[in-house]
Amino acid sequence: MNNLPEFRDIQLPDGVSFFPIAYGWWVLLAFLLFLCIGIKVFIAFWKSRKKYYSLKKLESISTDNPVLAAMDISELLRRISLVKYRKSCALTGHEWIDFLNQHSSVPLSKRNAEFLSFAPFMSSSDTTYTPHDAEELKAFCKNWIGGNL
Repeated sequence: MNNLPEFRDIQLPDGVSFFPIAYGWWVLLAFLLFLCIGIKVFIAFWKSRKKYYSLKKLESISTDNPVLAAMDISELLRRISLVKYRKSCALTGHEWIDFLNQHSSVPLSKRNAEFLSFAPFMSSSDTTYTPHDAEELKAFCKNWIGGNL
């Protein structure tokens, strides 16, 4: 029994700590961070793409024939409003003009509101409205696009 002093208690190893994290976890964390940032950038790009396309389409509208320009502007405004405001597809006449004015920082003048609402029913050779009126509609549309897309 003189061997007993040589026996010692069993020594348990220290617990495994959470830190430092292994390299694989750092790579996974960096990938997830990159993925989140990429998704945010893609969403921002997607939203700005709609605005860019709409403004380019607006710039391509010629004001030489004011009635055709007003019809094109009205179509563009309707297409944009359908993207953001689904219920706007059923609006016509004064309801449509009121809707546009509600969602704009600068409302349409009475003359331009009538021009925009009556343009689809006018002859393209009508001389009631001038290219200046069409330019005012383009300026309103540019402002409306900037505030709604």
